[in-house]
Amino acid sequence: MGQMGRNNWFEFKQFRVEQERAAMKVGTDGVLLGAWAPIRDAKRILDVGCGTGLIALMMAQRSDAAVDAIEIDKPASDEAQLNFSQSPWSGRLRVFHADFIHSDRLLAERYDLIVSNPPFFVNSLKTADSTLSLARHNDTLSFDNLLIGSANLLNKRGRLCVILPHSSFIEFKESARLAGFYLKSVAHVIPQEGKPPKRILMEFINENSLPAHTELILLDESGCYTENYKHLTKEFYTAF
Repeated sequence: MGQMGRNNWFEFKQFRVEQERAAMKVGTDGVLLGAWAPIRDAKRILDVGCGTGLIALMMAQRSDAAVDAIEIDKPASDEAQLNFSQSPWSGRLRVFHADFIHSDRLLAERYDLIVSNPPFFVNSLKTADSTLSLARHNDTLSFDNLLIGSANLLNKRGRLCVILPHSSFIEFKESARLAGFYLKSVAHVIPQEGKPPKRILMEFINENSLPAHTELILLDESGCYTENYKHLTKEFYTAF
């Protein structure tokens, strides 16, 4: 929902994200997905469209897994590599500068968990900044391409976790079903108490299940962060 890191860097409790070159800066969406995505016993994790590497870094902090990341934009992938190398988990993090659509040979591994904060401005006006447009628009990574690629790269019991605008919920869920995925858990993200949901966090598996629905409210009526949001992100934000 908004970019938070307007500076050239953003400091978290255990790592720092340099973001001078990447078009998409540190934002609430990435932090939400990185904190929410169920890790369980994942040994190999992939972050698709990693940008600065934020979510991959959060995955590394939360687990002992080997974490790969893929990014089509060269300046962003270079910045992710820098952020990985400067983190406490550099030995478990790798970034690939490549198009996810053609990454089957590059990413020969099978993953237990794939996470993605994908482009979602599907039919909106593109910006004059070509790299920002690339990061925001799904011309290069459509929902179908993300889902089909993930299905090919996940283990039999692997999971896919994404964050999207709430308005894309039905479309993505139907596309996921066609790719063989079923919803396991859903969190409806509400920016402030009393307002409608703006984002949706989704976990998919390849077995039919009755999905668990929850709500996550970020701000209470007075504009203060809720205890649930602070609890979710307290291992990352220096303010909590």
